Amino acid sequence: MDSKDADPSPARADSADAPQAQRSPATPRDSEPGDWAQRRREAAAERARMLAARQNAEHQRAARIVSLFLAVAKAEGLAAQPLRVKGYGGGSARTSLTGWYLRQDQSVGIDTSGRFYILTRALGLRDHLFGVDPAEEPVPMTIGEGGRDGDIVPLRTALDRLLPGWEKRSPEPLA
Repeated sequence: MDSKDADPSPARADSADAPQAQRSPATPRDSEPGDWAQRRREAAAERARMLAARQNAEHQRAARIVSLFLAVAKAEGLAAQPLRVKGYGGGSARTSLTGWYLRQDQSVGIDTSGRFYILTRALGLRDHLFGVDPAEEPVPMTIGEGGRDGDIVPLRTALDRLLPGWEKRSPEPLA
């Protein structure tokens, strides 16, 4: 009995050695653990670069659409109005901007130069008394993207609300 316990069967030896016997020589993936993490970082950085390039192209396209809208609006005499910033808790503050609101709730607008502004923010007493200067934002193709359902408005639709049929009168095609 002792000799049986001391002498393992060939099947047990083979099964114990099997995982190592089936392994192939070191592959590039197994060579250094840091390589995998570095490749993941590089891939993530490349995806971020591609996203930034795509967003930049979208903003340039939207800015072109706004510039074409401005040409038609100026030619047809669309009246600009003073733009105000609304506070989160109510109230509003004046700005030095004139232009058009792109949404019914007056939360975003463009000025007469085609710059896009988000017109909501926290307002303090100083803002109510002296006014505010909102920061210019890149023009989006879709206003309210990432917001609630029903809050998303394509830029072209928002501009068409201001000046119905303006695209047909545009000096250049939008496409």
